[in-house]
Amino acid sequence: MKLGLHYWNFSTPADPALIAPTLAQTARIAEQAGIASFSVMDHYFQMEHIGRAEEPMLEGYTTLGYLAALTERMTLGLMVTGVMYRHPGLLAKIVTTLDVLSGGRARLGLGASWYEREQRALGVPVVPVGERFERLEETLQICLQMWSEDDGPYQGRHYQLDETICVPAPLSSPRPPILIGGGGEQKTLRLVAQYADACNLFGTSVEEVTHKLEVLRAHCAEVGRDYEAVEKTVMASRRPALGELDTFLAEAEQLAKLGVTEIQVTPDRHPVEFAEQLAERVVPRLATIG
Repeated sequence: MKLGLHYWNFSTPADPALIAPTLAQTARIAEQAGIASFSVMDHYFQMEHIGRAEEPMLEGYTTLGYLAALTERMTLGLMVTGVMYRHPGLLAKIVTTLDVLSGGRARLGLGASWYEREQRALGVPVVPVGERFERLEETLQICLQMWSEDDGPYQGRHYQLDETICVPAPLSSPRPPILIGGGGEQKTLRLVAQYADACNLFGTSVEEVTHKLEVLRAHCAEVGRDYEAVEKTVMASRRPALGELDTFLAEAEQLAKLGVTEIQVTPDRHPVEFAEQLAERVVPRLATIG
């Protein structure tokens, strides 16, 4: 079982001048400990259900570029890229740039986007949910085409590209892995089955993850996809550094039996302290699972 660190809060410490060094120190500790992936959010305002919109927030891909220069082994990605925030042709180039500069460590996380307050505030088009999923599917198609030998046009309902040249190509072989976040049973998990290398589910309970994976298995059967070829990852709802480590590890063992290979956790305190606790208490025990 691999461990991922999802860095969601730039409010600790409170001094903005300390954001960069704190982020850097956290990433270095995480990598030295053997944490497999490091992700940040694709938001411009803090999410209102966990804080105030006015709290500090950094643009995601700029942040990952900074981390690429400070790390050597961890996979880097957004959890997850909001489909409405970047034109898909430019998104493919952005992720390719991250992949090249990081030595082939980029992972494209994608989702349908949902935070309308920040979209309306910053002038991002707000479209109905159904259209967001149509755009998500076209974005997947465009990225896959740009990371192939086909540099010709793309004609979709929402996006039209005259050319899909992407030079240099990603260093990842055959391309950066694509992860789709969310557990929507009719659309999201169908897109995982059809296009993605990995899914990311909310770890609300082992029972819920079990159900979502059963839905994914059915979608894979419908589209002729090998279910076992899809990597299963989970965003943990339980933080292992809160005195519940044994419970966290017991759930990790249950998830491993379901085929989950990576669990992401989020800091609940100063991120450097959290990363140190992961390195000391969690990574060594989690490595024995699965």
